[in-house]
Amino acid sequence: MTYDYTHLSYCLILLFFQLNFLLYYYRKRRKYLHTVESVKHRFKEVGISDTFGTKKEIKELPKILHDNEVVNYATSGFLEGNTWLVVSTNQRVIFIDKGMVYGIKQKEILLEKINSIAQKRGMVFGEIHIWDGADKFIIKQCMKATVQPFIDATNEAIKKVKGATINSTHEIELSNYAKIKELKELLDIGAISDEEFQTEKKKLLG
Repeated sequence: MTYDYTHLSYCLILLFFQLNFLLYYYRKRRKYLHTVESVKHRFKEVGISDTFGTKKEIKELPKILHDNEVVNYATSGFLEGNTWLVVSTNQRVIFIDKGMVYGIKQKEILLEKINSIAQKRGMVFGEIHIWDGADKFIIKQCMKATVQPFIDATNEAIKKVKGATINSTHEIELSNYAKIKELKELLDIGAISDEEFQTEKKKLLG
């Protein structure tokens, strides 16, 4: 048996270029999924009124957001001696600080990790306090008008995330009880033994 190595090489080269084209197309599509313009439009859409001193951070936000991530609210405030952009999304709270020398600093807390979120408001400025069990984040000197909307948006997103987890667990439990019911019916008609029924029941109940 002889092989046409020339034809095989041609096919491999063609496949290589096709894969590279698909990779390039995916990266290009992903790159422009979120843009500065779309982020600014979303800010306006949800009524974000104050992002003082965070123009550089807003330009970086499209690169940080996941494909299926949606901005719910944002504000700016003082953290670790600098002004940070603080963004509440449907997945997490993101902290972004871009400096001239040190580049981008980014922190995040996944919504399911947040234990509590509170506020402190003065005459002009307010503070946002976020606990995730291990750490406490205090964002100071936020414009007072942005504090309550930020907390409301974050709490609403937390409810949706944690509610989805609870519903998923509940559905699994209901599914297991339905299987036990089916096993009991099989036991009643003599299709399985009592020992088999008890063994499977223990597995389903954990």
